[in-house]
Amino acid sequence: MWSYHPDLLATPVPRYTSYPTAVEFTDAVGADDYAAALDRIASATPVSLYVHIPFCDQICWYCGCNTGAANRTQRLADYLTALRSEIAMVAKRLGGRARVQRIAFGGGSPNAIAPVDFVRLLDRILTVFDASNPDISIEIDPRGFSADWARVLAASSVGRVSLGVQTFAPQLQQAIGRIQPLADIENAVASLRLRGIDAINFDLMYGLPGQSLTDLDETLDETIRLAPSRVALFGYAHLPAMIPRQRRIDASNLPDQKLRFEQAALGFDRLTAAGYIPVGFDHFALPTDTLAIAAGEGRVNRNFQGFTDDDTDVLLGFGASAISKFPDLIVQNEKRAGPYRDLIGGGHLTATRGVAVDMHERQRAAIIRELLCRGRASIDRPLAPAAHVVMRDFERRGLVAWHGDELVVDASGRPYARHIAAQFDRIRGAVRATE
Repeated sequence: MWSYHPDLLATPVPRYTSYPTAVEFTDAVGADDYAAALDRIASATPVSLYVHIPFCDQICWYCGCNTGAANRTQRLADYLTALRSEIAMVAKRLGGRARVQRIAFGGGSPNAIAPVDFVRLLDRILTVFDASNPDISIEIDPRGFSADWARVLAASSVGRVSLGVQTFAPQLQQAIGRIQPLADIENAVASLRLRGIDAINFDLMYGLPGQSLTDLDETLDETIRLAPSRVALFGYAHLPAMIPRQRRIDASNLPDQKLRFEQAALGFDRLTAAGYIPVGFDHFALPTDTLAIAAGEGRVNRNFQGFTDDDTDVLLGFGASAISKFPDLIVQNEKRAGPYRDLIGGGHLTATRGVAVDMHERQRAAIIRELLCRGRASIDRPLAPAAHVVMRDFERRGLVAWHGDELVVDASGRPYARHIAAQFDRIRGAVRATE
């Protein structure tokens, strides 16, 4: 049983898909730093690629992604032209030194473009990069998924597909602007499995307006019946000041903090009882899935796609707002599609903001990652003395324990893993270096 600590839950903390976080990005870091990081990549360095498609056929009200309506054919065509050019530009600069292990297509909704455009985009990547049999994944919107798309994904050797499900409750779909009948999901899953794509992810949400425990329980019933290989159960964050489209959502009946906690606990209990292995604080995977296997071997990583079994140190992001990550640098491309295209048209790299990561921040990043991914981390000097003091309150609550110099998150501390990890955040945390 998870213990309920409302004071901790009331404290907002980042999701730590990177450390430092995007809030620390500044325009003091940009294209020149990105170019220098690319030039430092050594021969045969394994890398992963992320390709951003910032378009959707229908815009969901809750969504915080950088995306817009795919309702102008020429705008999509111009963006894809720029995207292919950026891919070629970066590959030319690397000169064959990087070996691509993974390619992830996200958005937005990558299936907002035509299947033939996806094939052209993937072909460009496989042509200009050293990419021999990479793992390829894609996010799709089930509402716009077709048998043609399923055939193209199978022919393109896509191995994993992530479906944005969120909820199966019709009244909640109405409340968040995402009408998506159960049959859409069933058809997408069946179509993928028919063509040999069995690695299927479901993204689910709790904390939705008007969502009850029964609503979530019924969605979990259908999820368990359809048996995706992975499930991510995210808590909805209502931030209309930052995400204007959320203003269309009636926030008068959002679940309170205690109900949100109960919903997260219900998801954990139902999914683990159904045989899913918990990974981190919001991911679940069947025992045969590569993420569950990585969790058992202590190899889980965390990046901008969440918890992953991707162990590469270099992630190259392509497209408007995409983020690239190196051991000593994180940079983000220009967010707006129009200026992004203009930069590419002028022959320029498009990184416009980011943050340099020195050795001290790398130590903190490693601790945060290990606590979130493995539930334990070795704490060495110069952080150890302060860590022992700061962790006393978490120890008193039974959320952590020390095993020698290793800080271990208790099973009851899983819901508070980010709050524990945040103590090692140089800006937000209380753990200070002691020389």
